Amino acid sequence: MKRFCKVRWIALLLLIVAGTAFLSFKNSDNRSFQLAKNIDIFSSIVKELDLLYVDTIDANKTIREGIDAMLYSLDPYTAYYPEDDQSELEQMLKNTYGGIGSIITWNTKLKRSMIGEPYEGMPAAKAGLKAGDILMAIDGQDLEGKNNQEISEMLRGQAGTSFKLTVQRPGVEKPLEFELVRRAIELPIIPYYTKLENNVGYINLSTFSGKPAREFKQAFLDLKKQGITSLVIDLRNNGGGLLDEAVDIANYFLPRGKTLVTTRGKIEQINMSYKTLREPIDLDIPLAVLVNSSTASASEILAGSLQDLDRAVIVGTRTYGKGLVQTTRSLPYGGQMKITTSKYYIPSGRCVQAIDYKHRNADGSVGRIPDSLTTVFHTAAGREVRDGGGVTPDIQVEQEKLPNILFYLVNDNLIFDYATQYCLKHETIADAQHFELTDADYADFKEMVRKADFKYDQQTEKILKSLKEMAEFEGYLKDASGEFEALEKKLQHNLDHDLDYFAKDIRNMISIEILKRYYYQKGSIIQQLKDDPDLKEALKVLGDTEKYHSLLSPKATADPAVAEK
Repeated sequence: MKRFCKVRWIALLLLIVAGTAFLSFKNSDNRSFQLAKNIDIFSSIVKELDLLYVDTIDANKTIREGIDAMLYSLDPYTAYYPEDDQSELEQMLKNTYGGIGSIITWNTKLKRSMIGEPYEGMPAAKAGLKAGDILMAIDGQDLEGKNNQEISEMLRGQAGTSFKLTVQRPGVEKPLEFELVRRAIELPIIPYYTKLENNVGYINLSTFSGKPAREFKQAFLDLKKQGITSLVIDLRNNGGGLLDEAVDIANYFLPRGKTLVTTRGKIEQINMSYKTLREPIDLDIPLAVLVNSSTASASEILAGSLQDLDRAVIVGTRTYGKGLVQTTRSLPYGGQMKITTSKYYIPSGRCVQAIDYKHRNADGSVGRIPDSLTTVFHTAAGREVRDGGGVTPDIQVEQEKLPNILFYLVNDNLIFDYATQYCLKHETIADAQHFELTDADYADFKEMVRKADFKYDQQTEKILKSLKEMAEFEGYLKDASGEFEALEKKLQHNLDHDLDYFAKDIRNMISIEILKRYYYQKGSIIQQLKDDPDLKEALKVLGDTEKYHSLLSPKATADPAVAEK
């Protein structure tokens, strides 16, 4: 009897295994059929369009738009790059491209592109091009009617090739012609580092593309020679790059053999583990890391790893929350595809991904994972941290909101144009650290704005108008008409008042734009650091040893026995 029962259980188990295998095979077979079916349908649609559509279709454009829409429906990071359009991918991976090394911006009045910001030491700056130069022609071809994207593509090309660029410089009567030789442009990885007060080092790291670990090491060792006793790493607005580079930089401050990142995807080959492989440079120097909402990807790996291992105090605002990893795949006809293959997890085990692209709303939109659905993890010392929403700083700094008028002044190029005129009048200025915009300078700027007949939307006027319309709709306007009229008089558009009331923010933006013209990106960073709330908090905590260590230690819990007494 026992033998019969045993045989029966074995038979049942084999039946279950066989059934599972059959269903798995059936599901896999059905999935393959659905894939083949839809590819066949797509191919047939394209052929029918090409044969019968009333106008001749551009096959490359139509299919490319279909591919882009399909990939974007998955997430913003999965993208296709055909053979003739891989400069963006190359720049992303290597932090280089063939060109002249300048930001190109749009002149709204002239409806032409212009030099916005030449990079220090690059062909544009070396040739003598300046911010504000209007781009007129390339090798004699008039650029009128071309947008920024088209002109940027014309300026880029194989390193070593040359062309003639004709520009119209403000304040100069005749057009100027420049002979430019394209080169491999490397965007500044560390645009600025210095020793601040009280022997605090500061390193601004702008990207993890290229070879940032090597440059960071050089900057850090140079600061150590200068006698720094603590360090601020500025990762604000750093959108990320190469994961390995983030691990290497973290390794400078963490012991060898620590697992910093694991990646998990659909297939086993994608699952990886990244450890610190080298001996550190400094395990003891106090660290503060500055982050904001534009700190993403590899930047979050560095900040999150240092937080999870209780090695640095994070200061600023919650980071972007990109916990997805992309790899590149070769495609037919020389194309490349950047595809999201996995999510990454930092030492505490959390993933910082803030948006769940798999579960979209009914209208196709996506939103951040609510805090109520995030999970608590713990740092090496036992501090609570959470997943699902970027890296939350240990010291959160409330960010000042920029005034509405400043957006319009920048958007209308009034601050840019004033900086251009300022440079025509001043051949040299004070060094970036000591430069100040005078009251007379600001008075000149205000006069220029008045003459430009500058207009801008005031949010209070918009909200009041909406409130008035709603009050009329609901029948309250008649009784409240007097109050509305009084409020409208007080909220009347007053340009002089706004230029004076928001003078601090406007003057700071003007100073940044002016300093770019003389000291490039380094100058603008120095100006921004002069009154930087995040940096102030970082300096404060690095100067207070007791607070620094308390922030890196778990919060003490009350002893129940003591509480009962």
